[in-house]
Amino acid sequence: MFDGFEGSDAVNLDAKGRFAIPTRHREALAAQGEALVLTAHPDHCLLLYPVPAWEPIREKILKAPSFDPRSQNLKRVLVGNARTDTLDASGRLLLPPGLRGHAQLEKTIWVVGMGSYFEIWSEAGWQRVNALASEAWDSSQNNAPPPGFEDISL
Repeated sequence: MFDGFEGSDAVNLDAKGRFAIPTRHREALAAQGEALVLTAHPDHCLLLYPVPAWEPIREKILKAPSFDPRSQNLKRVLVGNARTDTLDASGRLLLPPGLRGHAQLEKTIWVVGMGSYFEIWSEAGWQRVNALASEAWDSSQNNAPPPGFEDISL
């Protein structure tokens, strides 16, 4: 599985709610196939996956217990908002109004490579998560690092 999407880019939405995938990612996205899955995330951002990266995640989500309210609510957000689409001839993707509203996306958005997928943030949301990351880093200097970062030295 491809995991080379990284870095963040500020891009603008056009009047119809479309944005252009940053040029540096288009070739790698095309290599994953034309279909992309866009969905909402509980952190009020959007997730954008090539279909081959989304399918195993979708399967895991759907296996979560339906009678657990937390699991069912996450299923509703992640799978219930998912939609498959393709880029237009100019390398743009339409963000539907409901998903734009969920992530509070306006003119400038941030497309953030996260390995095998992208997060799409509002400008305010991207600033907020960067501030939270800084706070978490500052607090980890005196305590144990967050899970998965125990052996990482920066």
